[in-house]
Amino acid sequence: MASDAPPSDALPPVPLQFIASPRNAAALARLAAQARDDLERINLPPPAWMLPAESATAEAPVLDVLIAGAGMCGQTAAYALRREGITHVRVVDQAARGEEGPWGTYARMLTLRSPKHLGGPELGVPSLSFRAWYEAQHGAGDGSADGSTPGWQALHKIGRVDWRDYLLWVRDTVGLPVENGVALRSVSQAEDGRLLAIELEHPQGRRETVRARQLVLALGRDGSGAPRWPAFPSLRRDDPLAAARVFHSADAIDFAAWEGRHIAVLGAGASAFDNAACALEAGAAGVTLFARRTELPQVNKSKAASSHGFLRGFEGLDDARKWRVYTYIFDEQVPPPWETVRRCDAHDAFELRLGSPWDDVAADADGVSVTLPDGSSERFDAVIFGTGFDVDLLDRPEIAAFAAQIDTWARHVSATEAEHHPEPARFPYLGPGFELRSLEPAGAQARTLARMRLFNWGATMSHGALAGDIPGLAIGATRLAQAIARDLFVEDADRHWERLQAHDEPELAATRWYVPPGGAE
Repeated sequence: MASDAPPSDALPPVPLQFIASPRNAAALARLAAQARDDLERINLPPPAWMLPAESATAEAPVLDVLIAGAGMCGQTAAYALRREGITHVRVVDQAARGEEGPWGTYARMLTLRSPKHLGGPELGVPSLSFRAWYEAQHGAGDGSADGSTPGWQALHKIGRVDWRDYLLWVRDTVGLPVENGVALRSVSQAEDGRLLAIELEHPQGRRETVRARQLVLALGRDGSGAPRWPAFPSLRRDDPLAAARVFHSADAIDFAAWEGRHIAVLGAGASAFDNAACALEAGAAGVTLFARRTELPQVNKSKAASSHGFLRGFEGLDDARKWRVYTYIFDEQVPPPWETVRRCDAHDAFELRLGSPWDDVAADADGVSVTLPDGSSERFDAVIFGTGFDVDLLDRPEIAAFAAQIDTWARHVSATEAEHHPEPARFPYLGPGFELRSLEPAGAQARTLARMRLFNWGATMSHGALAGDIPGLAIGATRLAQAIARDLFVEDADRHWERLQAHDEPELAATRWYVPPGGAE
């Protein structure tokens, strides 16, 4: 740490943080009823308007949209589609209810990173907002009825599990059916690119192939790649010794099993500090966090990219400006939240080693050896990689049949830039409605890819942070739903023209001026 850092007792106190607040089921039921009344008052959802797919039959139906993933992004996308009058939609998630997304699984922070006042999943309906959900149970002021949980004004940040439970409440309140335990396995072309053939796997291994006109890939933070697993000479992911002692921060980790042990964490971001804190709070004898950087990032540049103007306008920038913005943000890196750093610093058993990358990791039956650049080696009982996620659609088995043909940012910048920024270069180069684009812009495969829309972190280089970060979620989901509605309407334009001509509701039937069909000229 910097030598001029202030002493701990001179630092501001850390506000009260908690993962979950007490539930008030009766209050939430009343709020849900109010929210449904509010939706009815503004005529949401509107009447369904889609025509059945031309090739649909009772024996072989065709979905308008299948959404793979029912976490924050997938759920909000489904709600946004319903608000556009698109109802022939299925939402599937391989996780159990409540385990969609990271909130109840590998996310290990106490609270969300975002400020508490930001909205998103409610899509502008006040009674569906997190604030309404929280105030209904704990009040709007500094205290609550139970005397222990802070009211809205005194709340510092949103508890992680509170956010999960709020998302489930929104889902239930607006009536979004989610099929849990159902995984997307593969996608293939159907009917010369006019439909998608989507293979789903149900519990007990049952397979189902469904046809859909559009597919939304809302598979989470790793849904456009995979957890970033650093390569070391002595480390094999299929080594059972490593599997028992070497973890990624996205893995299920039984921290209690490491009580009294020494843990090493690699990384300087939020997830690295979160996992270090969990190990410390579970009673680890020591946790050492190693970071390549000589100092922690100090400024979260992405906060300057979260205004409505930025979030709405970024997609309209030319490629050079888009590339400039996000390669700069990625290079600057995001600092861990100050509350998370203090969570670790509160433990005497925590050590931060800056400027200390690793050269090798080797697991054996008794522990893990970490080799440092000076050739020295240190022993730990287990290590955790807090190294985030890669974006590389070649890693996604669901779309393996198309991955090599998906356009990426590497083709839209110079070879020098792509070499200098290899991760941004792997991001998919998306269209204005989040659709995947083909290396070959014509043909059935291009039409098929255009029916697949990536609504997760992989959309960032093309659209900004609209599909994963809470500040941009409402803008992103609305843009996605409107793009799907537009494309489906255009595709059926001639059939809608026929519907228009066939429309024969007589407006003047209740007047003396009514002329029945075939009446007087």
